[in-house]
Amino acid sequence: MSGRIIALFILVVAVLFGAALYYTQVYAYYQDVSASTRPAMVNLVTGTREPIIANDLKAIDGSSSPIRFRACFTTTMSQAMLTETYQVYATPTPLTAPGWFDCFDAVAIGEALERGEAIAFLDTRNIHDGVDRVIAVFPDGRAYAWQQLNEKYAE
Repeated sequence: MSGRIIALFILVVAVLFGAALYYTQVYAYYQDVSASTRPAMVNLVTGTREPIIANDLKAIDGSSSPIRFRACFTTTMSQAMLTETYQVYATPTPLTAPGWFDCFDAVAIGEALERGEAIAFLDTRNIHDGVDRVIAVFPDGRAYAWQQLNEKYAE
């Protein structure tokens, strides 16, 4: 009988540990940073960051990693105007967001970038060491931002 109790105890501890691990990875380290986030892009001529028009901004960031930032917003700035004014980002790779942050679909954004439907721009180079913030803008004004590793950590 004591073998069953020990096995049950191990099973309960494993389930509790698994649940805690899942919670910390998906929910615990994220916070809403919508109020403090100001999307910007790097001007082609001056090389400086300039704030862009961003409406309906929702943004999250995680304290445990520099690449956990995700944002969704809309802009009234056209892709044509943006490409003439701001630096296009050559190697955008949207990273997945937690499932509960449902406005950000990394797969759909990545496919749109590959098809040329969306255009990626540099928001901030080296926002953290080796990490760039990128913004993808769709023709209808939907825009998405994320942080990704740059060429410093390219393999």
